Amino acid sequence: MRSKAVKLVRQRLLILAVVVFFLATTFRYGWTRSASDFPNYYTAAVLVRQGQPLHKYYDWTWFQRQMRYAGLEQLGGYLPQTPLSMLPLVPVAGFPVQTAKRIWLTFSLGCLIATIFLLSRITRFKVEQITLLAIVGYPAIHINFLYGQYYVFVLFLLTLAFYCLQREQIVNGGLLLGSAFALKLYGGPFILYLTMKRRWRALAAMVGAALCLVLVATSIFGWRDIAWFGTQILPRALEGQTLDPYNSLNGTLSTLLRRSLMREPELNPGALWNAPAAFFFLQPLLILGIIVFPLIALSGSNRPKRDFAWFVVVLLLASPNTGSYTFLLLLLPTILLLEEANLRSRVFLIVCYGLLALPLQPAWSWLFPKVWLLLSLFFWVGREYWHLIRPKAALTAAVLIIVASGISAARHLTSYSQEPAQHWERIVVHERTLLSLSPAIIRSGLVYQTIGRSRYILRWLHQDRITEFRFDGDAIQPVAESADGPIRFELLIHRRSRFMLLDPATGRVVCDARPEPHAARLGISPDGKWIAATRQLNGTDQIWLQPTAGGTTMRLTGGNCNSSSAVWELNSKAIVFVSDCGRGIGWPALYRANLETIQKTAWK
Repeated sequence: MRSKAVKLVRQRLLILAVVVFFLATTFRYGWTRSASDFPNYYTAAVLVRQGQPLHKYYDWTWFQRQMRYAGLEQLGGYLPQTPLSMLPLVPVAGFPVQTAKRIWLTFSLGCLIATIFLLSRITRFKVEQITLLAIVGYPAIHINFLYGQYYVFVLFLLTLAFYCLQREQIVNGGLLLGSAFALKLYGGPFILYLTMKRRWRALAAMVGAALCLVLVATSIFGWRDIAWFGTQILPRALEGQTLDPYNSLNGTLSTLLRRSLMREPELNPGALWNAPAAFFFLQPLLILGIIVFPLIALSGSNRPKRDFAWFVVVLLLASPNTGSYTFLLLLLPTILLLEEANLRSRVFLIVCYGLLALPLQPAWSWLFPKVWLLLSLFFWVGREYWHLIRPKAALTAAVLIIVASGISAARHLTSYSQEPAQHWERIVVHERTLLSLSPAIIRSGLVYQTIGRSRYILRWLHQDRITEFRFDGDAIQPVAESADGPIRFELLIHRRSRFMLLDPATGRVVCDARPEPHAARLGISPDGKWIAATRQLNGTDQIWLQPTAGGTTMRLTGGNCNSSSAVWELNSKAIVFVSDCGRGIGWPALYRANLETIQKTAWK
């Protein structure tokens, strides 16, 4: 009895020491420093209060301008968030950003404490034991609080949802899962989970909550913007086409496949095998297999804690976007699984949780260690379920998955065949260039907007060399004033926007006092014979060419992606434009289309 009391005292002293350390370091750093990703949510919440249209949120340059106007110095963006991800921050968006972050951190701390107490009510573990296990994932907690991330709140929602389902508060559990779905896409597949478990009241409540929140989003942004998100942003986000989709630091199955099978001159020049058809088939095949077969097995199981825990692991494995902060969500399934595990399984679960919570070092990222760890956890937990899948059901599911993957691959290959990379010359400007925007052509070369050292900069491509121009702020939207320059651009700095003139040859920059904005991009060729313009096609931006004297309109670009910002070379023989096809949404690369080839091959 005395030994147990001593052990308990030691546990509490250890917990107290960690809590003091957490408050003195992680919490204090988050409290005093403004760092991504909180500024992204905060800016979006400010824009909601201003009544700005949703489709602009996903324009990286426009969103960066709004961040500067809000007094934020970080580089940011709103992808891959849902239309309502910022909703919890709207009430505090009227405060200065750091005050708002402190309120959010305090709320997140309350969510973490509540989660630990809920888990102690759900399981036989004491609060002290759960706290010690949470400490194993301290790196994920650290990043969530340092960056003001969202995943403490999501963990709380999922834990509370399971608690309600366990206590037969079915409707409340469904409502919470629906709310999690509207705020973060992780909650979405629980519709399938509840369906396979035949928990119809919870399913109805979840669908009802999600629909109500869709109506809230529609009332805020309008139906057209919500429909645009559902058809243009959501499908590409689910395929992992956000930020740099080839970056191995995003340790997901989708990224592993894309990095292995899709060559991209700037982001992934060293693909193991350039096989787009294989990628378009294997990606849905693996993701559907990871989701469908566990659902079939879970439909015949009646182990609520283990079933729910395994499905959370499935969701993380199938997710197209993860970070070390995401794996804080593993605290819930780890606790649920530990309750019934033997000693060997407990060691395995705790080690997996601790390793997945660690930040991934760039030197190791190319091996995708977290994918293999998650796969190991997936099969380790699932080993007790495979016998529940009947051969006939497995065969039927396999055939349907193969057919669905084949249809998806055919659709993607059709789109891929119309993308600029299959028809026009790629201007490879710099390896690992994340994006190239707003090309401006002068006699001495090409000036464009890109990212360098956490801000937007200008680069000048001339004589096979690249010269960079950096400023104390973000340099965006360069436009050539004439064939000989200068380059007019917008400089965002300290809540202000001003126009500047740059002479690339000398590097001289002066302020442009003229009040008018940038000249409109009419797209008229220098010889006056052609007009190149950006138009909408099935919700995407595409480039079209038309003779000024009238005649047949020709389409230069296609695919389920966006191409825009067409500018003419000075001899009127070619067009330079940007396209995000094969890359992240809104993260385009530069292309050159020869007029002679356009007239022969463009779509009428």
